[in-house]
Amino acid sequence: MTYSAADRVYADVKELILTCELPGGELISEGEIAERCEVSRTPVREAFLRLAAEGWMRLYPKRGALVVPVGDQEARDVLEARVLVESHAIRSVVGMPSTLAALGARLDENRRAHQAVDPSDAAEFARLDAQFHQMIVAADGNALLGDFYSSLGERQRRMTAARLHLGREVVDRIHHDHTALAAAIADGDADGFAGLLAAHLAGVHDVDGGVR
Repeated sequence: MTYSAADRVYADVKELILTCELPGGELISEGEIAERCEVSRTPVREAFLRLAAEGWMRLYPKRGALVVPVGDQEARDVLEARVLVESHAIRSVVGMPSTLAALGARLDENRRAHQAVDPSDAAEFARLDAQFHQMIVAADGNALLGDFYSSLGERQRRMTAARLHLGREVVDRIHHDHTALAAAIADGDADGFAGLLAAHLAGVHDVDGGVR
């Protein structure tokens, strides 16, 4: 498979958006990205068109591209979808002791790796945060729900990375809540898990009125 200059610019700029190095609301130019990626403007233009088609950017001729911020309703929709899918996954496996034990071991490994990451590495911290929750969904074995949840992964990473810029309090909250979520899973407490998860997501992402 040929990997073109436009493909590389697309991947690089998208990663900058997902890690919030290019924050929502920022206006960037083709020239700025061309210089940063050491390419001509043509592949940058192609990459911008692709990113705009996916909803990550809004293009303004002769002015540049606006990085589309995560809207309040989009954030709430993503979080509520996550609660539904993750809670369903745990309710599906609470009667399977071996599955719960295997999931618990994977979550413990993830939490150890997460604790070892420097929070200033927002990309890696957000990746491990997403992995923790993806493991929960994968335990159910429902491929369709797994694919749907994976489709939320990029939005999840971006939202987490944005919160990490607010400081250590958010980092500590994530670690604390993941420990509590893992404990609820180990206890087979699906209702307790669902409540903890809704509170976790609302607290980390500062959602007024909570998450259903």
